[in-house]
Amino acid sequence: MSRSGRSSVAPGRSSTTPVITLYDIAGNSSPQPWAPNIWRVRFILNYKRLRYRTVWVNFADIERTLRSINAPPSSYRPDGRPVYTLPVIVDPTRNSHRPEILSNPNNIAEYLEALHPARPVFPEGSRALQTLFVHYIQEVFAKPLLPIMVPLSFQHMPHAPQQTLPPGPERERAWRLVKEQFDFLASVLDKNAGDGDGDGICAMGHRLTYADFALCSVLIWIENMATYDGWARVREWNGGRWARLKDKCRDYMDVF
Repeated sequence: MSRSGRSSVAPGRSSTTPVITLYDIAGNSSPQPWAPNIWRVRFILNYKRLRYRTVWVNFADIERTLRSINAPPSSYRPDGRPVYTLPVIVDPTRNSHRPEILSNPNNIAEYLEALHPARPVFPEGSRALQTLFVHYIQEVFAKPLLPIMVPLSFQHMPHAPQQTLPPGPERERAWRLVKEQFDFLASVLDKNAGDGDGDGICAMGHRLTYADFALCSVLIWIENMATYDGWARVREWNGGRWARLKDKCRDYMDVF
């Protein structure tokens, strides 16, 4: 892991060789990745053993930076105004004069899978179900975390709007709602345990896929932003299942 500057290239890689650039959010001190949507992409890059470097962007500079490289908006507001968020990748490996520039983690995942089918994160026949799983993680599972995790995350970003953490009793209630989501997901993953269906940890059975990386990205977010208040709880829930998933993903947590 490199923390010495705003960008880094994996050891042994020539700085003149075209590599994928991953844009990530800078923290208050040394760059340290934490954002779950960006971790989903970093996991895929590492899992597929693709050459890439990270460029760190301050929160206040995201829109200006992405406009300057002609990155597409990640979404649009109801009034039609574009929304620029990270992650974004720039891929010059096929054409250095006209690199591919993509936003939105799901779009990036589909692109990387199509271009680099070796070591697939979408095994044959799993794309639709994994898409539903990842949608559930983002839109349902993670929702109770937001009142806690968003204020904590903003505290780690320079020039980000600050929000107030819920007071103690409300925060405890929020963690109880979070645990309900973890308990439900554990009951679903239990259907993969035994009879050769899987280990009860991986969403698709025995091997890691995009669905697992989406879930593990949330675990990393909790560990980095709420180490003692959050991860100390989560790693013990459901018989230590979530700590085991994180350990299973550990080989793909390099930061270049």
